[in-house]
Amino acid sequence: MSVVAGISRADVYDYVSALFLVYLVMIFIRILLSWVPRMPYNPYLRATVGFIEECVDPYLNVFRALMKPLGFGGMAIDLSPILAILVLSLIQGVVLRAVLGP
Repeated sequence: MSVVAGISRADVYDYVSALFLVYLVMIFIRILLSWVPRMPYNPYLRATVGFIEECVDPYLNVFRALMKPLGFGGMAIDLSPILAILVLSLIQGVVLRAVLGP
């Protein structure tokens, strides 16, 4: 008896959904890191922060170019990550519907 191994659409759906979730979590981590003014130097921490910045900042920079930070009283609030998360959620919905097919 032979067993045919294959990847179903549900498997691809789960994998792609997990990728979107990981990227969304990385965006939230990047937002939280932007609130921390200084972190003590640790090579492992610096490598982790650098990895997150290199993965997320190119995507966020697209939205930072569209939306400038709102400034008041010497402070500025960057609202571009909200737009970036909304667009990412829309893209996730479209891609996951395409994976499931008709």
